[in-house]
Amino acid sequence: MGEYTCSTEQIAQAVRMYDGVRRKSEIGAMVRDLRIDSHAIVASFGEDAAVIQNGSDALLLAADGIWSKLMDADPYWAGYCAVLVNIHDIAAMGGKPLAMVDVFSISNESIKKQVIQGMHDASLQFGVPIVGGHLHPDTPYSVIDVAILGIAPMNGIIYSNTAEADDIVLVAIDLEGRIHPSCTLNWDSATLRTAEEVRKQISVMQEIGSRKLVSAGKDISNPGIIGTLGMLLEVSGKGADINLTQIPKPDLDALGITFEHWLRMYPGMAFILTAKNNNLKTIIELFSKTGMTTKPIGTVNNSGELRIHDDNSSSLVFDFSKNGGVMHLGTYQ
Repeated sequence: MGEYTCSTEQIAQAVRMYDGVRRKSEIGAMVRDLRIDSHAIVASFGEDAAVIQNGSDALLLAADGIWSKLMDADPYWAGYCAVLVNIHDIAAMGGKPLAMVDVFSISNESIKKQVIQGMHDASLQFGVPIVGGHLHPDTPYSVIDVAILGIAPMNGIIYSNTAEADDIVLVAIDLEGRIHPSCTLNWDSATLRTAEEVRKQISVMQEIGSRKLVSAGKDISNPGIIGTLGMLLEVSGKGADINLTQIPKPDLDALGITFEHWLRMYPGMAFILTAKNNNLKTIIELFSKTGMTTKPIGTVNNSGELRIHDDNSSSLVFDFSKNGGVMHLGTYQ
């Protein structure tokens, strides 16, 4: 079961049709409607966090909402992930997370208590405080959204839109985890780690950024490994050839899931990176010291297409030149 038995075209179709990918398609239209440039804004839409120049440093500003499916399945885990995903957004930029605020809409007291406990536990574990926000105590629905502020040296930021042809594509992921009991499309390693361990995993991206070891990066989010890479390539105006057999994975047979299922999972502590070949050894060693597995899975090119390959076939996943990306940014970026 662990090794995939379907064709590359079936996998490409599964990635394209996955809700975690398809729900990103509305981003392009919102970017075109909302974006207003400012001299202080170094980067904004398409990045994991906006970059706002502040002297020799940059303020990093991001926000994330939790998928309603997760809130319905497990309010505690939704609260925990609301903190987790925001911290990842800052880490992916090579930044240090400083503090968070939340907007919380609640429909009943039980959900309120579970979400707050999840947020509290994650905040305490990662050492990033929640310092304010807004509460809607009487809505007919339950939603949690969190915004986060981080900081990074201007010369140490990791952008999403700076991948270059001939870069190596890397996946760094903590495989020492579990399928979360409440959501089969969530891989959970963070709750099984100590505070010291998860903080090291987050801070390693700061070192990678300050040493300029990568050309681009993103945290792997709801679109999964291939979908997140698609977002990075889309804003970079690049393509890539990916070898499916090289993608790191746990023992899928023991977990009882398929390879295609693994590709669609939110993998918790994980990043997609592009780097020059001569930096691979250092990057792999840095992640290894934090308990994370890092593997090269392909190469960036100028094709404008993301293609996947195995030993027998290859298939096109996204053609960015035809507005066939994840976020449908078209030529705006």
